[in-house]
Amino acid sequence: MRLVVVSAGLSVPSSTRLLADRLAAATAGGTAARVEVVELRDLAVEIAHNLTNGFPGRALGSALDAVTAADGLIVVTPVFSASYSGLFKSFFDVLDKDALAGKPVLIAATGGSSRHSLVLEHALRPLFAHLRAVVVPTAVYAASEDWGAEGLAERIDRAAGELAALMTGLAAAAGAATGAVGAGTATTGTVPAPAGTVPVQGGTTPVHGVPARVASGGGFEVVPFEQQLAALRP
Repeated sequence: MRLVVVSAGLSVPSSTRLLADRLAAATAGGTAARVEVVELRDLAVEIAHNLTNGFPGRALGSALDAVTAADGLIVVTPVFSASYSGLFKSFFDVLDKDALAGKPVLIAATGGSSRHSLVLEHALRPLFAHLRAVVVPTAVYAASEDWGAEGLAERIDRAAGELAALMTGLAAAAGAATGAVGAGTATTGTVPAPAGTVPVQGGTTPVHGVPARVASGGGFEVVPFEQQLAALRP
């Protein structure tokens, strides 16, 4: 599996990158995923050019491809003006609108004060819900006073565990689906029958009360709902 971390920290060293690394280590420990880090600081110029001309540079293109292909995503931003940073938002503005659909995402942020912790709920979570990502329940905020204090390590472990569970669950489901399709095509050489039907050469064979029509060539046809209702009438 592939875990991609997007860090929008600007300084070196960066508390945003530190939080991103700790979240990545905790998640990878539960999934054995390969971790790749995208530092938005290094892509700022290419992101600005992409916003104005519509074409990503080579480094930005590689970062966008990595995020799109990831099995799971960790995103961490510093808090600027009570919200995510402009650089953070700009990166997801140039990402394809369907790239995160159904993808597990862990959201996190850093700031100088705990008063900004709700940025996770009023800014980041709505953004990734709009992008149709699957955002884990636990979000992690680290204020300056949280480093070395009780509670941060537990929040990191809980959020990482939720992301790891989503990633492994989706990977297992995808593997099972692939195996089922492969077994069906290897046995019959055709697309497996829809649920609730049995293959019969020609005619209509209802199973569990669901009518399904099999074409004379052996393929299945979609039976309109009106025809299904008509078949059920005495």
